[in-house]
Amino acid sequence: MLLETRFEIGDGAGLNSRNLEFLIHDTLATIDRDAWDACFKTDIERYDYLLAVEQAGLAGFEWRYATISYYGVVVAAAPIFLCDYRLETTLERGRLTSLVEGIRKRFPRFLSLRLACIGSPCTECASIGMHPDIPGVWEADLITHLLGSAERWAQMSGYGLFALKDVPMPLGRALSAAVHRREFVAMPGLPTAWLRVDFPDIETYLAGLSSSTRKDMRRKCRAASEVKVERVTDLGNMLPRFLELYHDTRNRSEWQFEELTSDYFTGVLSNLPENAFCTVYRVGDDILAFNLLLHDRDRLIDKFFCMDAVRGKPYNLYYLSWFENLRFCLENGLTRYQSGQAYYQNKLRLGSMLTANSMYFRHQNPALHTLLRWVSPLFSSDGLDKQ
Repeated sequence: MLLETRFEIGDGAGLNSRNLEFLIHDTLATIDRDAWDACFKTDIERYDYLLAVEQAGLAGFEWRYATISYYGVVVAAAPIFLCDYRLETTLERGRLTSLVEGIRKRFPRFLSLRLACIGSPCTECASIGMHPDIPGVWEADLITHLLGSAERWAQMSGYGLFALKDVPMPLGRALSAAVHRREFVAMPGLPTAWLRVDFPDIETYLAGLSSSTRKDMRRKCRAASEVKVERVTDLGNMLPRFLELYHDTRNRSEWQFEELTSDYFTGVLSNLPENAFCTVYRVGDDILAFNLLLHDRDRLIDKFFCMDAVRGKPYNLYYLSWFENLRFCLENGLTRYQSGQAYYQNKLRLGSMLTANSMYFRHQNPALHTLLRWVSPLFSSDGLDKQ
């Protein structure tokens, strides 16, 4: 019997919410793995990935999980993270961020709000999962019910700002209806870069690039013969070097997001043995770069590329990793290479497209909500325009 045959229809096509149970869980471990993953069938970053994030001990974050059940069957779900959100988080370092940091030394709460947010700081985008047997006509009602219930819980728990992080655009019909019903305000975020792998080999891919880019890539890849490439699912005694490269790369970045831990990297690799791996780049005995990647049968997601900026530069390791990742896609029949939310100039040059993302927010204080709506353009990410 399909799940939809067990639903009760209220007035018209609306879902009868009397038989829906909303719960907030303090840990993902209290939710059945198969029940959660059934709501996120097309996602790579599902139960096992989110559990690795929860157990990674990331400073400044707490985790919650919202579910809606119908007679014991989980029909909708969403991860939630809690933190003190600094409004300048997605801005590049510059005068404005320096000014904010200076003021915050005297007033620690300046432009910092207690945030409850649908999504995760460690996932590619926000996602509200839906059981596959839910009729499409009821999706908007379920999402509205989940958002409203989660927001009320957040307010009761002392989180005045409620949001959805990195929602891909354009919105689906159901989510669009739900965020408009709840009167969320949109704020542009960093887009996601991705490349359609619709070519049979690397030579055909190169032929589709501009002549100057093609020539430059051939020149950059000449150093490949000196670099040893290895794919691993266990970092073992390489972990200290991985963390050293990760922190060096993070400190060089124009954006400062969450700081990951060793437990994050080891947890992702151990929790997703069939869907996660690390590519290691060596010259001689020296490890010069790591690349953490996730994949399913269709996509390869580049999570983190960490490199020794001084010793790795002569070998053009960023570009070597790009072509290594394309080879992995070709070897495994993957059709999409997703390369993340930064450094767009190179990615566009190499044929990538961009999917826009937005953050949607509401504040329980009407005056502060109006103020945030007015000033939000100042704090939306300007990285793409500058590049």
